Amino acid sequence: MSETFTLGLFYTVIRPEEKWILEASAARVCARLTFDPRLCTDVGTIHGGALMALADVCGGICAGLGLPAGSAGTTTIESKTNFLRPVRSGYVDAISQPLHAGSTTIVVETDLFDRDRRRAARIMQTQAVLWPRAERPST
Repeated sequence: MSETFTLGLFYTVIRPEEKWILEASAARVCARLTFDPRLCTDVGTIHGGALMALADVCGGICAGLGLPAGSAGTTTIESKTNFLRPVRSGYVDAISQPLHAGSTTIVVETDLFDRDRRRAARIMQTQAVLWPRAERPST
């Protein structure tokens, strides 16, 4: 799974030269979104949609790295975001960790922290495990 493919148009268009994935394994994915006025609301805070997109991509990579053998991929089927504080400068770090990894779903928790390590948001997402028709486990 390439970073460019996974990320799609969200970050590649804004800053294609920046390496934003800091760590990636099935147990933990860390990413950083640098403050950019183009991602901000009219009051100067990073838009919630940009934060949600960062969490979705980071959580998707985490789920993708923890897929069961023989599966074809993953897709987000549910996401819940709690915004706790605005981000006005610096950067946002995303840390995704799986809470459940099964044959049909993977649940990932992502925390977003500002540059002072204060939690800015918590995101819970459920990812469906996609299977080739011939290898789909019986339910």
